[in-house]
Amino acid sequence: MIDLHSHTTASDGTDAPEELVARASALGLEALAITDHDTFTGYEKAVPAAKQSGLELLCGIELSTRHMGKTIHLLGYFFDAPPTPEFREWVIFMQQSRRDRNIKLIANLQALSVDITLAEVEDIGRSMTGRPHFAQVLMRKGYVTSVQQAFNEYLGDEGRAHTERESVALLEAIGKVNGGGGLSVLAHPIRIGKKDLAQEEALVAELRDAGLSGIEVWHSDHRPADMERYAGYASTYGLAVTGGSDFHGFVKPNINLGTGAGGNLAIPRSVLDSLRRS
Repeated sequence: MIDLHSHTTASDGTDAPEELVARASALGLEALAITDHDTFTGYEKAVPAAKQSGLELLCGIELSTRHMGKTIHLLGYFFDAPPTPEFREWVIFMQQSRRDRNIKLIANLQALSVDITLAEVEDIGRSMTGRPHFAQVLMRKGYVTSVQQAFNEYLGDEGRAHTERESVALLEAIGKVNGGGGLSVLAHPIRIGKKDLAQEEALVAELRDAGLSGIEVWHSDHRPADMERYAGYASTYGLAVTGGSDFHGFVKPNINLGTGAGGNLAIPRSVLDSLRRS
């Protein structure tokens, strides 16, 4: 069994990179991809622990992008060679846009009389501070009782303090990942929220024509019918298939590494073998 979508404390997860490797090894996973948001730091810190444990560790990244007014996440996998220097430089731009958003988000929260500072949040999230770290501070200070409530009331798209991030265009990001030596994969497509399935399929076709390499078929948010549909898109449009739990640790307690939500995942090694041939 493998898991190709996970996060560490280098972005918005709660397991340190070495802890995540230990967890994966204890579960008997054959391979793990670390796909932190906008950084390779978690993967790089995990490499020595993975070598010691014998776990196959794969290099990945998750990027927040915009397309037709919607936020869409793109996964990039670098199986055969490390990301190019040019791609790494581009990722630094993504990191700066994240911090610019955080500064504006603090101002919006303070305007709502929420007593919070960026220093408090960065004490948790450090250089890759994101909204889950804001949620942790809001919980600690008693403004909310859960991460979900923090997003619903303050941080999410409908939250009172919602702050749009200057995200890169999805089509540009696909080109950057491919040009950087990676495999570009549409992450958790169910979250795009296309209720019209014809529109959903048309988007997948559009992205394939723009160079998209694959689609995340197996994910903790996907029901069996969703997985079947996305596997069908992959077959129709010649896309590679990937999958992973999107594990974050205790901030998403219903999601388990390897097995997803309620045991809805059991991704075989053959998926990785096929990806390497794509």
